[in-house]
Amino acid sequence: MSINLNKRSVMTLYSKSDDAYSHRVRIVLAEKDIIYESINLDTIGPDSLKELIEYNPYLTVPTLIDRDLILFKSEIIMEYLDERFPHPSLMPVYPVAKGRSRLIIYRINRDWYSLMNYILNNDSKYIDYFKKKLLNSLMNACNVFMEMPYFLSDTFSLVDCCIAPLLWRLPKLGIKLPKNATPLIDYSEKIFSKDTFQSSLTDAERILRI
Repeated sequence: MSINLNKRSVMTLYSKSDDAYSHRVRIVLAEKDIIYESINLDTIGPDSLKELIEYNPYLTVPTLIDRDLILFKSEIIMEYLDERFPHPSLMPVYPVAKGRSRLIIYRINRDWYSLMNYILNNDSKYIDYFKKKLLNSLMNACNVFMEMPYFLSDTFSLVDCCIAPLLWRLPKLGIKLPKNATPLIDYSEKIFSKDTFQSSLTDAERILRI
């Protein structure tokens, strides 16, 4: 299918105002100080929605338009941005380390995001069970957060970009970290205090922790 992208002279991100996957990409954009146009799927009119359907037949967010390139799925977009704008680097250079980072992100998606999505998108008697399961999983990984300045890394990385939106949304999920989760609490506060993280927040996300 031929799509006319000539009218998109600036990098464009289609996202939602309170979507953890979109938030991941916005953190990367902030870290790289990339100028882009943000189109909020929650508020767009029918013309913009029709435009997005032309770009992305799945109508999912985030969707990134960069010149004649169309990307969707947050992990693909984040890695593309990291390679297209290499400073600061958010992924390891060496293949083994890069493979480990990708595996960590896969496990974050599989172990934590899947539970978050279930809690947010379902209304059943099992939600409390999944809240407890997510909290227990985070607590089991708690000591890992104190091993290095960032998650298994000396520097802020795409792994942190994936973890941060989930931790920011814990109050929305009805999950409160206990006092003995000190490494996880300290990690969260360090990430949340970053100027780039704060600038990545939409108004809808900012009020989640007011």
